Amino acid sequence: MASQTQGIQQLLAAEKRAAEKVAEARKRKAKRLKQAKEEAQDEVEKYRQERERQFKEFEAKHMGTREGVAAKIDAETKVKIEEMNKMVQTQKEAVIKDILSLVYDIKPELHVNYRI
Repeated sequence: MASQTQGIQQLLAAEKRAAEKVAEARKRKAKRLKQAKEEAQDEVEKYRQERERQFKEFEAKHMGTREGVAAKIDAETKVKIEEMNKMVQTQKEAVIKDILSLVYDIKPELHVNYRI
């Protein structure tokens, strides 16, 4: 009977050691997965930064800087406003004359829908 108890004790101890090894293996696996995930995230971030840098270089090469684009737009806007002001000055007298002639030359007529 003592040998049976001793055998059971050995089995229990072996089972306990096996459970500890499995638990340790699971911990190692979880640690490796976490490390792999962190490395993948780092790699993705590096790739994203590289692509962002390339895009900014491309943008600067083809469009110029944002300040340059803004300055160009401002200059074009000023030129267009000056052209419009010149057109207003040249057409101002004629437009005022036409409006005044329409106001002063009233022809009283009965409306076509008016019934007597």
